[in-house]
Amino acid sequence: MIALDPAGCADCGIILSFIRELAKNIKMQDLVVADEKLIEKWLFDENAAKVIIAEYGGKAAGFCLYFTTYSTFVGRAGIHLEDLYVKPEFRKKGIGKRLISELAGICREKGYGRLEWCCLDWNEPAREFYKSLGAKELGEWINFRVDGAALEKLSQTEKN
Repeated sequence: MIALDPAGCADCGIILSFIRELAKNIKMQDLVVADEKLIEKWLFDENAAKVIIAEYGGKAAGFCLYFTTYSTFVGRAGIHLEDLYVKPEFRKKGIGKRLISELAGICREKGYGRLEWCCLDWNEPAREFYKSLGAKELGEWINFRVDGAALEKLSQTEKN
């Protein structure tokens, strides 16, 4: 049986373990600098995002982390799914689908216009899973990011 619960401050350790497992799964473990204190600050003190933890048979099996966005074109808020992860031993049990379905339900209840996320182009199993849910790939959109030294430099650009 699958149970979904919103994460609380006491769940920072399990959230971090899921983040680390996800990063290892997508070969990005060297990029994880988050720790429990940062998770507590940004998720629970600053409310920057929300987490739902999935349990299967009473064991922590997966999670999703999401936050609210706004679309100027749609004129409504939406949800961006930042992370979705299910431990390998719990895959193929409907957990990922339940987590995404939960987010779709939140969108419907609140009148949001979109549920969106990104997926690595080489992750074919994930892409096929998302398509099976009715998701469309937005091939014409390219993600950009500014972080680290580039973010620092950009923030120091003179204001004219």
